[in-house]
Amino acid sequence: MDFTKKEKYDFNDLVEIMKFLRAPDGCPWDRVQTHESIRSNFIEETYEVIEAIDNKDNELMKEELGDVLLQVVFHSEMAAEDGAFDIDDVIHDVCHKLVIRHPHVFGDVKAENSAEALDSWNSVKMKTKSQKKQSEAMLSVSRALPSLMRAAKIQQKASKVGFDWDDYSGALAKVKEETSELNEAIKSGSDAQKSEELGDLLFSVVNVARLIGVDSEKALYDACDKFTSRFTAMEKLCEERGIDINTASVLKLDSLWEEVKK
Repeated sequence: MDFTKKEKYDFNDLVEIMKFLRAPDGCPWDRVQTHESIRSNFIEETYEVIEAIDNKDNELMKEELGDVLLQVVFHSEMAAEDGAFDIDDVIHDVCHKLVIRHPHVFGDVKAENSAEALDSWNSVKMKTKSQKKQSEAMLSVSRALPSLMRAAKIQQKASKVGFDWDDYSGALAKVKEETSELNEAIKSGSDAQKSEELGDLLFSVVNVARLIGVDSEKALYDACDKFTSRFTAMEKLCEERGIDINTASVLKLDSLWEEVKK
């Protein structure tokens, strides 16, 4: 088939093109790739989709979703070459999962709202994964996730058995306690103790975020943007007033920072 003359491609074309690229007379680069060699590509493409979503850029999102789909097909083709599975197996499994985990849609389970639907999903998920203990569900949370996201998911698993604060106030008090312990570790502890206490503090902050309905990963993302925007504005003020930001005192920079905040 001459793929250069098609006016409209479909999913099957994508699968066939990938097979052609991996063939002996295909692309030298594509032929030598492995699951491990393009692992980081998958991560990068996923984050680029997120950026497109955040920017509400539909054209970019369409492009980046295509790049993610390419990664799925790429990995599936390599697996097919090894006799492990192919793209049809991937599609079958995800369709099967959707049907099985939606008994409130395809079965006789009732779910009146999104919270009940999510509970139904999680209940079936534990059964299909043969998870009888909540700790097993915690251990199933991917260690490759961003740590703030992983922390929130682990805390949600603990909450399922009632191991949780009644409200945010208890979690907020825990943040103060962990802050004090970090302060003590900084004064007299080893590097390992400082790292441990800082981890405890971050974990506690995620707990507060979860209990007040805030996505900690998104909150930190937005905080980074806000800091960058304010720093840029402060830098501009320095340029406008003939101030060398590299030699200006901290007191002066703090003053400019407060000016920018207002």
